[in-house]
Amino acid sequence: MDDARLHRFLKTTAIVLTLAWLGWAAYDGFFAERKPGDGAYLAANKSFEDGRYEKALEGYREALQEAPGHLYALRGKARTLLQLGREGEALRAFNRAIAEAPEFGPTYANRGILYDRMGRYRKALADYEKALKLHEELAEGPGWMTRFLRLQPEAPPTIADRAEYLRTELAKPRSERVLRVPEADAEQRPYQM
Repeated sequence: MDDARLHRFLKTTAIVLTLAWLGWAAYDGFFAERKPGDGAYLAANKSFEDGRYEKALEGYREALQEAPGHLYALRGKARTLLQLGREGEALRAFNRAIAEAPEFGPTYANRGILYDRMGRYRKALADYEKALKLHEELAEGPGWMTRFLRLQPEAPPTIADRAEYLRTELAKPRSERVLRVPEADAEQRPYQM
């Protein structure tokens, strides 16, 4: 491809992508139907992704005040409490979210991460296996775009990796088990879907 054709192609691509983005922004801002709690939920998600967990928790709570049955806000609250290390509250929130939607695998995956952090490895393994049974794609972990946005060049360990590791370690005699590797454990992030 010569320089002039390449330049036209890149320019056309940039224009098309810009128009698509503007169209989506207009639709989302003016025409998309919002339910009670959605605005606070979306703002909380942004705070969560930015690592501002206290602000995210505040937003999820606001969404739940506006719409007590807002399942996405409940799941967000549980993930945020997990990140804040508030294990008891996180466990109650995950249990409630699972009771509301027992066929949603990512909630089991996240509760498994919580159990893992709490040192309750057999429960973590059971939740990882349940999550993988319900949503096989969880075995793949985050896609390249998610990793790009998180500035994660290397794919982190998945729950399938962790489940296999726990299965292997729990089969060993208690004195030979290595169930915590702080550096690797710190890379495990909650799932959001």
